[in-house]
Amino acid sequence: MKRLFKSAIAGIDREAWVRFFLALIGLAMAFGAALLSTVTRQQGNLWATAILASAALLLAAWVGATTVPYLARRVSVLHVRDALDFDVTREGLLYVGMVVVIGVAALNTGNNLLFIVLSAMLAAIFVSGITSTALLRSVQLDIALPEYVFANTEASARLIVKNTRRILPVFSVSVTPVKDKRRRREWDWQRVTFRFPPKAPPGKEWVELPDISMRRVQVENESTRILRDPVYFPFLPPRQKMTADVKLSFPKRGRFTQNTFGLTTRFPFSFLAKTRRVRLEKELIVYPSIEPMDEFYEILPIITGEYESYVAGRGYDLYRIREYTSEDPARHLDWKATAKTGSLKIREFTREDERKLRFVFDNPEPGLVTEPAYERAVSLAASLAWHFSREGAQLSFVAPGLPANWNLDGFLRYLALVQSRTAPSVLDEIPLTDDYNLVFTARQRGTIPTALWSCSYIVFLD
Repeated sequence: MKRLFKSAIAGIDREAWVRFFLALIGLAMAFGAALLSTVTRQQGNLWATAILASAALLLAAWVGATTVPYLARRVSVLHVRDALDFDVTREGLLYVGMVVVIGVAALNTGNNLLFIVLSAMLAAIFVSGITSTALLRSVQLDIALPEYVFANTEASARLIVKNTRRILPVFSVSVTPVKDKRRRREWDWQRVTFRFPPKAPPGKEWVELPDISMRRVQVENESTRILRDPVYFPFLPPRQKMTADVKLSFPKRGRFTQNTFGLTTRFPFSFLAKTRRVRLEKELIVYPSIEPMDEFYEILPIITGEYESYVAGRGYDLYRIREYTSEDPARHLDWKATAKTGSLKIREFTREDERKLRFVFDNPEPGLVTEPAYERAVSLAASLAWHFSREGAQLSFVAPGLPANWNLDGFLRYLALVQSRTAPSVLDEIPLTDDYNLVFTARQRGTIPTALWSCSYIVFLD
């Protein structure tokens, strides 16, 4: 009983009930003021009558301006949320054709048996509509999206559907993307805040209440949807959740959003395919592809060689074996190489404690490079950043509009959304430190600062 009481309390819309009771109190006070104004008028008190009558009118106007429109708009929102889309199936068309034929035959012959059959067939259509509608309204939907998604790489999302019925199960429900273009709107109900006066500075309002308003919203683009194929659930037990893992794959980087999902069923007779629209605002940032490309295989050994040469010193990764000099410590002698060559050989290691690499993405202006070349550069930058992060290098990132001290996730997110735009070049403002720079730029060779050539590997975007 306690659990049922808590669930019942949780399902109550407190805001709507508070407004309702405030409206009752306001109307009761307005009614009382109107009655008192009548009494004072009979007593001949003109000022009291005017004040009480004005108070009654003001209270009634306040209720009408703040509560009645909100409750009316809320009813509209609930109606839109519970609206169903109908698609007639081939089975349904065939069944309706049979109903028409039997109906015409019954009217022409007057046969009572045909009227009984016709009534049963029409009752089946009515029962199918009632059953499917009740079924869809008892299903809740949620979607758990992966944290990291890369272009051209499969990732898993999880669909969670729940049957809110306490006794009866739910059959044959599919989670689908809403594809009916007739349902696409540029206006929708959204939660806002009612303020009076409307132009008052923040914190200076007389009245501030939650409200609902019709606002212009961005129409979903089918090419940027997250879920594109239906997912079928044959059976949902009462008061239980069912999950399904869905493979997601995106051909390009960018932001993918979807605000509306559909719950579709043909149960029980498959006459109609009913779809209930579910509002779920989901956003997914798809990072650039980190799959090695041809350029990656060609330049990675060059970058690695220059980078290791720049940070050569004490460490754990062997850099090279060279001739011994008098300044080298004896503990780094390679006795096997010495025995083979007959001369002293020393092992040289990379300085792992100082392996600092800085990625500089000098975003070019529109038109300087072609779109395929730009996308290859973005993917190459993401691939190299991912590679060196796995090698244990200390990475830092510089790009126009990129906040300082961002980590690898922030840089990949930046590359996922970056577009060519006019902005000052960052090459002239890079501080010279012990970091080795990996620069992506479309500037001409002669315009690059001379100090960067000695501590940088430069990838020209062309």
